[in-house]
Formats: sequence, C-alpha cells, structure tokens
Amino acid sequence: MKITKSSLLKPVMGFVIFLFTTALVAQTPEQKELIADAKKAKAAFVDMDPEMSKIFATAEGYAIFPNVGKGAYVVGGAAGNGVVYENANLVGMAKLKQVDIGLQVGGQAYRQVLIFKTEEALNRFKNGNFELSGNVSAVVLEEGMAKSIEFREGVGVVTMPKAGAMVEISVGGQKFEYEDLR
Repeated sequence: MKITKSSLLKPVMGFVIFLFTTALVAQTPEQKELIADAKKAKAAFVDMDPEMSKIFATAEGYAIFPNVGKGAYVVGGAAGNGVVYENANLVGMAKLKQVDIGLQVGGQAYRQVLIFKTEEALNRFKNGNFELSGNVSAVVLEEGMAKSIEFREGVGVVTMPKAGAMVEISVGGQKFEYEDLR
C-alpha cells in the first residue's frame, strides 16, 4: 500500500480539529469541581422530590448553584458559583450575588436552581446582568413541593437548605453573571 499526501491529510486534519475543539471546551480544575458539585446538587434535588426529575427533563435550561453562602446582620449578602445547562447540555458558568436589608441575623448555606421554562427566559439569563427582584418567590424544596414552583416570566426558583441558621425579614434581590463555555 502506497502512502500519499492525500491519504494522510484526512487523519491529520481530523486530529487537528479534535485538538482544537477539545481546547475550546476544556475546563479549569475549579470549573470541573463546580460541575461535579452541580451534578451532586441536581441528584440531591431529585432525591428530595422525584418530581424534580421531570422538571429538569422538560426545562429549556437550568442554572444550578450547589453552594450558596449567606450571612447577615441587618445588611446581608450571599454569593455562589453555578453551572448552566441548556437542553441538559453544559453551556456555561454563572455567578450569583445577593444583597438585602432588613431584620436579619445569622448565616446559612443552601443550594439553588433557576429553572428556565422557555428559550426566551434562558436567553435573557445568558445575555448577562440577569436579576431576580425580592418579590420572586422561591420554593424551599421538601418532598412533594416541586409541583408548587411558581414561574414568573418563564423562570422558577428552587432552594434547598444545607446548613446554618438564619432569622430574617428582609428585602433584596439577586444578580447573576453568565460566562459561555463555548
């Protein structure tokens, strides 16, 4: 068998394309850890309420924040990093920041997922500077509570406490930043 330039071209070009696309979607060690935490958080949501499995499957997309930390003494704040999925495929990373004021004291850790029921809602999130005002109601997940998720403008919010204690009557909002992985 005679090896020619043209017979080598296809495999070499295929390998170059593979390397190029792999480099584009490679994640940092921190992102890989966050992605693993998000998978565990998703499993915890489904374990707590199996109805969440159907919600994840039918959503246009969702952003999972596996570790959100919140602390307050009159003025409070929260922050966390998350992973964004579109049609169950990883597409980006996100940051959550929250500021609120009111009668509040303590600290807590929780998981949060934003569920995007429509493509329009997901695109608003991905376009950056997405905000949830203080009047958005989040379902604190307990068994059987997933059915009571209230969607406003195509977005539903579900939280799951992890640890801590907090007493609060406050007003605030959450702001999100999105970074595409592609």
